[in-house]
Amino acid sequence: MHYWILRSEPDAYSWDDLMRDGGTEWNGVRNYTARNFLKEMVPGDQALFYHSNTEKAAVGIVEITRAWQPDGDDGKWASVAVRPLRPLAKPVTLATIKAEPSLARLEMLRQSRLSVTPVGDAEWAELLALGS
Repeated sequence: MHYWILRSEPDAYSWDDLMRDGGTEWNGVRNYTARNFLKEMVPGDQALFYHSNTEKAAVGIVEITRAWQPDGDDGKWASVAVRPLRPLAKPVTLATIKAEPSLARLEMLRQSRLSVTPVGDAEWAELLALGS
């Protein structure tokens, strides 16, 4: 299993929207690096749902339920299907993530504009501990 962070602007699509819908197509990603990460995802992988811009915090855990498929008519972009697993007991803010030395190598900190980034096993465990 692999772990990821999926970032969404809460005014466009929030954790509450995902809970209401019971799942969604994670589409509209228009960055080649993020697209390549989507193509690496397989059913059963998990991701933190991260509210970007206003809240800047991880708020829940989702599961990838379908591997990538083309997103758009030209076939150069990708999407995956996700479903919510559970909210975090407490949001893990960007400030908290930056303050934790064991998370300094997180891809989301190194490439802050990417909407999809991988997370290592040890980093995943630390993020979940911070959210419990």
